[in-house]
Amino acid sequence: MSNRLPGLFRHDVTVGAERLAFFGDAVFAIAITLLALDISVPEDLPHSEVAHAVRQAVPAIGAYLLSFAVIGALWLAQHGLFRLLAAVDRWLLYCYFALLAVVAALPFPTKLISEYGDTTAATVFYAASITLAVSLYGAMYLRLMAKPALTVPHAERPQLTVGFRRSVVMALVLATSVPVAFFSPTLAKYWWLLALPANQLLRMLPGSARGRTQEETVEPA
Repeated sequence: MSNRLPGLFRHDVTVGAERLAFFGDAVFAIAITLLALDISVPEDLPHSEVAHAVRQAVPAIGAYLLSFAVIGALWLAQHGLFRLLAAVDRWLLYCYFALLAVVAALPFPTKLISEYGDTTAATVFYAASITLAVSLYGAMYLRLMAKPALTVPHAERPQLTVGFRRSVVMALVLATSVPVAFFSPTLAKYWWLLALPANQLLRMLPGSARGRTQEETVEPA
């Protein structure tokens, strides 16, 4: 894979996609590791109180598992995107660094949702954080659709379209949970599960199967 595309966007910065992906992997790995730090129980507990302490840690464990799954999905989405990249211009770089900033900060909304999950504020903040991350993926796919010279030679528009559609739908599911949270924070969390059937419906759209198959056959960056 070429690290630079000669003559591409004279006033833009081009960065090697492989090196950027390695940097992103490190950020994702650190973020997903930090999630576990908030799971703890008091030290030197009497044996009779250990079970109660474990029950008290259940919300933190649940929030950890939720964010572990979310960060894992975002990491997979990163590699789906980077399989299509030959170079990264200034705008893609801005979007990607913004995405990494959100990912690196996810332990904070995770802590909020574990300690104050029954509040509207914590639920909305968590949903807004993930919505922003997913929307940034959508923006990057949109940039590649507008500037196909940034993609690898075997990348085709159906692959970009599938990635963009998926980002938009996931962002819509999460964003629409925000008004639901003002009615019921618990219902808003169940609302997030709509992402699963929505993703299945996307697979049934014309062109989705072709784009997904092509993407899966490309070697990772």
